Amino acid sequence: MTPLFPLLNSSAARTCGRGKMSAPVVKMAGRCFYQLYKLSNSAGRLASGKTGIRQFSGAVVKNAAEPWRLLGAACVQRLAVISADQRPLEAKFSELMNQMELERSLMSDHELRLLDDKERLRRRQAVDYDSDEEEEADRDQDIVLTQDLEDAWEQRLKGFATQPRARGVVDARLERADRCLAEPLLLLTQQEVGPERLWMLPQTPWEAGETLKTTAQRALSATPGLDLQTVFLGNAPCGLYKYRMPRSVRDREGLTGVKVFFFKAVVSGPLPPPAPSSLWVRQSELKDYLKPSYLEKIRPFLLNL
Repeated sequence: MTPLFPLLNSSAARTCGRGKMSAPVVKMAGRCFYQLYKLSNSAGRLASGKTGIRQFSGAVVKNAAEPWRLLGAACVQRLAVISADQRPLEAKFSELMNQMELERSLMSDHELRLLDDKERLRRRQAVDYDSDEEEEADRDQDIVLTQDLEDAWEQRLKGFATQPRARGVVDARLERADRCLAEPLLLLTQQEVGPERLWMLPQTPWEAGETLKTTAQRALSATPGLDLQTVFLGNAPCGLYKYRMPRSVRDREGLTGVKVFFFKAVVSGPLPPPAPSSLWVRQSELKDYLKPSYLEKIRPFLLNL
């Protein structure tokens, strides 16, 4: 290809050298012409298609423009109602801390009075005991010893019956929200996804004119038989799960895939009765009901309280 700007020939260079232009200026002008020469050759290669730049096909641009279906999902947890049992290490540490607190603490008024009573009894049992040395207040009234008080308290304690610590209902079906009171539970509902029925968080498609949080709230109210009072923690989604549609569905419906936005919520009212097609599952049981890719997206924002 003929260059757009030919290089200066030797005669032109000699002519510039005999004029007023100095040698550095001639050198700079030569560089400018050389850069223009390289640009002209690059333009020629682009026009002929001989270039190292990666070309993007029209199919990629077309797929990027296809829409996604948006869904709102509610991650509802029933937090622990009672404290969990201490593990052996925790029980040993608690015992150690109680012993250290007892050794470093000051005596209470009751303990000081108990020491005074012991000293008074020691003086009375002595051989050289003189009752005139006792104060008039002690002689005028009967002294109630601290040991007598402790005996009375012991009798009252024996008559007090403690209630057993609640451990949950005997009927430990997964449909009940009052099971496993010492652990948080997660609400799962069974929904149809294509030809399958899968367990997942309550979800529903987004509708125009509503926020994604409103969509998640509507997903709870649309669950059949679920009478639940909840509080949503914030207005922004806490997680996202997306997947692509099969090729046949994409060609038929013109959708790239589905994006599910999760919103976190906790049970704020009475525990609901069992509802059909819904489960209350512990975190250790989620792997038995959720797909691994789905579980991987929701596990980071689960509350373990």
